[in-house]
Amino acid sequence: NVRTNEPAEPSLIEREYLSEDQIASGVRLACLIKPEQDIEVTVLNREPVASWRALPGASRSFSRLSSELPRSSGSPLGAAVDIGTTHISVSFYDLSTGEWYAGRHGLNPQACFGSDVVTRLIAYNESRETARTLRGLVIDAIGSAIMDMAVREGIGPEQVVKVTMVGNTAMLAVLSGRNCDLLLQPAYWMAPLGCLPENPREFSSAWGIHPEAIIEVMQPLAGFVGSDLLAGVVGTKLVEKGPGALLIDFGTNSEMALWDGQSLWVTSAAGGPAFEGCGIGCGIPGGPGAIFQVREHPGGAAAPGGACPNLEDMIFWSKLACFDLEFRTIDDEKPLGLCGSGIVDLIACLVRSGRLSSIGRFSPEVPQGGLTLLNGDRQHLLLTKKDVDIFQRAKAAIFAGVQVLLSMAEMSPAQLRRIYIGGAFGPFGHFLNRDNARQIGLLPDLKSSAIELCGNIALRGCEELLMSEDSGKTLDEIKSKAKLINLAQCDGFDDFFMGGLYLDRIY
Repeated sequence: NVRTNEPAEPSLIEREYLSEDQIASGVRLACLIKPEQDIEVTVLNREPVASWRALPGASRSFSRLSSELPRSSGSPLGAAVDIGTTHISVSFYDLSTGEWYAGRHGLNPQACFGSDVVTRLIAYNESRETARTLRGLVIDAIGSAIMDMAVREGIGPEQVVKVTMVGNTAMLAVLSGRNCDLLLQPAYWMAPLGCLPENPREFSSAWGIHPEAIIEVMQPLAGFVGSDLLAGVVGTKLVEKGPGALLIDFGTNSEMALWDGQSLWVTSAAGGPAFEGCGIGCGIPGGPGAIFQVREHPGGAAAPGGACPNLEDMIFWSKLACFDLEFRTIDDEKPLGLCGSGIVDLIACLVRSGRLSSIGRFSPEVPQGGLTLLNGDRQHLLLTKKDVDIFQRAKAAIFAGVQVLLSMAEMSPAQLRRIYIGGAFGPFGHFLNRDNARQIGLLPDLKSSAIELCGNIALRGCEELLMSEDSGKTLDEIKSKAKLINLAQCDGFDDFFMGGLYLDRIY
């Protein structure tokens, strides 16, 4: 904030953020001031670190929407929202031109009630007060992301005249406040679940957007297969490909779809939050300071004197503990932990070096307490056997899901032609090392050129639905081709899962 001697009339955003006394005394938001002559600026308070990260600009654009939209004071904007268990992402488009405008990505604040969907659903159903809190957290978070963009990009939130939302079934059920209890009952895991809010207009009021904004909550397929997966199918144009196209959207609730040329076989696997850097002692979500790449040091030399590196001496590529490994962090910040892509790299490097066996056991040279990765006064990173076990179980759940889909489609891994990977591996999902993922059996053994890293594929598909003249028809066509598989009812699931535990090329 700044104070000026000749203040202009306050904007709608300034009226939202400043008190009447501040406005009367000449306080204005610095980001909105357009000086016409030299002025003296006094900084009243520094802006706190934002909880939202800017999404990288999208290179694609769409045709302008020709459908009737509420009239706004400026260019009409649309917001595509992906509600994930760990992260929430919002992308703005100018509806009059079809051009991408801005985007935000941040943590889902519901994590304080549990890192996985089942834990949150149980909490939601424990009391009305907890249910209101969980629902309020996600509504407020989306509003916060919209307001963050409004303030930083210099737009009015009332310019948002359309919002399209996708998400996994549990997150949509909490958002709408409907049917959360049914998701805890296996009898409903194969049935469509209504997640439409009773009064979508309440969102317009809570977010400060246009009061007559069009609010679309894209409905899930059924059970734990949400509209985020359907959006991923839209974004990859999966059903327009030839047979053998596989989509894996990694996350706390990982969802998969296999196109055999006629049917879309889909399922979900409760892999837990390991792929998003959570639930593991040395893991963190993919933000500044997260280790997102680990590799063997080109010279193969260990750290000087065999000592673990000090956190005060971090550089672009830094040595990892006492081994011939080095790492990079997001934004080159001091390391705080490993996100999903960094964990995959680390596991693969340890397997190659023989310090970790294919069944997940450390070699005798590793201390019983685990591998010390980094030492520091305020941060101590340790990879334990429990961490490896959690990762193995998450990986095995993915392997079992893929194998079940292939079995139902009467296909073999050799018949896969293309794999689309979505999820939170590294910064915005684009830093998974394909070679390492194949080596430890996380991905089928296809050549790298056949494996496409799509980042947040749910958000990409949601953007297409936002800019579609008939998003409902698009999703209905996909749903008509879909065949939902409940892994819990598959006879071979346990065998597939056990086989998936091996840290080896298992496909």
